[in-house]
Amino acid sequence: MLVIVVSLGAACLLGLGFVAQQHAAYSQPLEEMLRPRLLLDLMRKRLWLAGVGLMACGQILGAIAFREAEVAKVEPLLAMNLLFALTAAHVIYQEPFGRTLQVGAVLVCGGVALFLFAGQPHGGRLPDTLSPRWLAALPVVVVATALVSYGLRRSLKIKAILLAASAGVLYGLQDVLTRSSLLTLDSGLSVFMTWQLYVLPCVAVVGLLLNQSAFDAAPLQISLPATTVAEPICGIVLGVAIFAERLQVTPAALAGEVSGLIAMATGIVILGRSPFLAKPSQPALQGTHEEER
Repeated sequence: MLVIVVSLGAACLLGLGFVAQQHAAYSQPLEEMLRPRLLLDLMRKRLWLAGVGLMACGQILGAIAFREAEVAKVEPLLAMNLLFALTAAHVIYQEPFGRTLQVGAVLVCGGVALFLFAGQPHGGRLPDTLSPRWLAALPVVVVATALVSYGLRRSLKIKAILLAASAGVLYGLQDVLTRSSLLTLDSGLSVFMTWQLYVLPCVAVVGLLLNQSAFDAAPLQISLPATTVAEPICGIVLGVAIFAERLQVTPAALAGEVSGLIAMATGIVILGRSPFLAKPSQPALQGTHEEER
């Protein structure tokens, strides 16, 4: 129960942080996408710094949850950050919730509950620092790179979605590296002697740049859902591949797990299309963001 509460607290802070970051990043010129200058300029904005602070606090709570529970158990709960982002935007804009958004909220919450109930994630252990299991991280990097490369040749909306998905994939890897570093510390080994500790901030910074570039390209309802869907899926797959975490594999359990993930992803997409997540003063893809130059 404590892990659930901590994970939901992390999701809440992450959702609030994403709202603040997107409001700040969306006003930046498109020319700054995927360039370090984007982060340097955003660092001068108090709203963005507040958003990063909220996200950092959420990641700390997430790290506590990863220390106590399997990745496959925590990731679906963190995916509810979009629900909290929508609620925050609803309070700011004072707009009513329609039936479609209610359906989306039910799908997200029900999908998370169904996956955890059916899968019952358990087990898992910390692999050796140089274990071949860590090779499972290489396809993740390849996928993230491919999404960015393909997105650069597409329209602005598709580019935002693919950049956000790439960020989500790296965030899933970041979650696994965080759990590895914490478990290494708990085992009494020197975490400073592991390569995971030094790769972790690199993955985090690249993921942040991709995420802010997606926020720069399009409103939150376009850019955030892909991140929210990609992160738990990547994290769960890596948790099974690297930490040997186990899920129930009976036909009924597999049906429940797949149904839960589909329901969660569908609900996230529905919530992500909410107009409450767009800035009223800057309609989606208008002005300098109307078309790719």
